[in-house]
Amino acid sequence: MIEEIKKLHKLYPDVREYYQAQLSERGEEELLKRYKKIIRDEFLPKRGWGGDASLLVACKAVSDFTKFSRNNKNVVDIMIYYVEIGVEYTNAFGDIDEPFYASMERMYEQAYEYVTENVIEYLFRSRFEKIVKDTKGTGWGFHDNLQDMFYEFFPG
Repeated sequence: MIEEIKKLHKLYPDVREYYQAQLSERGEEELLKRYKKIIRDEFLPKRGWGGDASLLVACKAVSDFTKFSRNNKNVVDIMIYYVEIGVEYTNAFGDIDEPFYASMERMYEQAYEYVTENVIEYLFRSRFEKIVKDTKGTGWGFHDNLQDMFYEFFPG
């Protein structure tokens, strides 16, 4: 059995990441950093222009991380981070397109659903609110939709 696990560990990066997150003391935090870097590099690379950003790559990073995570706060963190980086991207490069904004809105909503399921809204309210503030003046109704969701999620 041990030999089989070693083989799987060598052959499949997903297995390696799973065990890194599960067995290493700081494994999950390291994975979170790595997946956040994938998202950031997709939208806002250190070199070059982020105009060719792939929502698919960035969404996959969120999805992959959530498979390995045992920490609800880290799952919400990466979901919100995806939207934060998307907002930073649109503020840097101008209005994008409707599918881009729809993806950001879906992730914003998924993050909220996740925090309510795990009763940790209070930890992330300020980040949800900052996203709304940072989208003021953005096209395609993006700001308005996020603002409506925020006030629905956090009444009063």
